[in-house]
Amino acid sequence: MHFTSERRHDDGVLERDFTLGDIPGTLWTPASATASSPAPLILVGHPGGLDRMRSRLTGRALRSVADGFAAVTVELPGSGDRPRDPAIEQARAELRGAIQAGEPVSDDIVDRLVLPLVELAVPEWQAVMDAVLGLPEIGGPVGYSGGVISIGVRLALVEPRVRAAVLFAGSYIPRAIHEEARRVTIPLHVLLQWDDENNDRQAALDLFDAFGSEEKTLHANMGGHAGVPEFAGDAAAQFFTRHLS
Repeated sequence: MHFTSERRHDDGVLERDFTLGDIPGTLWTPASATASSPAPLILVGHPGGLDRMRSRLTGRALRSVADGFAAVTVELPGSGDRPRDPAIEQARAELRGAIQAGEPVSDDIVDRLVLPLVELAVPEWQAVMDAVLGLPEIGGPVGYSGGVISIGVRLALVEPRVRAAVLFAGSYIPRAIHEEARRVTIPLHVLLQWDDENNDRQAALDLFDAFGSEEKTLHANMGGHAGVPEFAGDAAAQFFTRHLS
């Protein structure tokens, strides 16, 4: 892990950009985190494009840091300045074409778009966890917060360091991810915007029903994709405090 820049916020939070191999990311660490009192870690998931989403990601991360967690986010494969995967780009173009034509999006398109991204992104998240948890002031446990929801499902299933997850309902979900969800057992808090113009509400409800976790909460709010109320973030923060502190 190579730190490329850093800034100190007024409340003492340390924000550092880094690269891990060819993976760019940002790490936020609370002033209270020390080697003798390391902070738990939140993985801040998103659909890609660090520069485009930096303001929103920083807001989410600083909320987690205010609750005593460290937070880290990374550029997803094929996003930002990272190299594009031709097969994924072809599937994305077919998805957009189907939507613009008012046609249903086939399972084949969804599989070719989402599953390769999951296969690429999850090992990268695990490598980032290895590096960040190697810092003396950050010690786990780990939570995952955000999307792409299929990436969150896979991490919740295969990564024992992830002890709880707040998942943002949305995106197209392959049938294979539904089957994986049945084997997820960690505590879950799923955030759903009821009138999300970009996502299929029923698909989100079906995935929530599939999760095998004994503790799973669905937090549904009226409004579109960008209308998430502030108190929804409060509920997610309380969830992580309960399970990771």
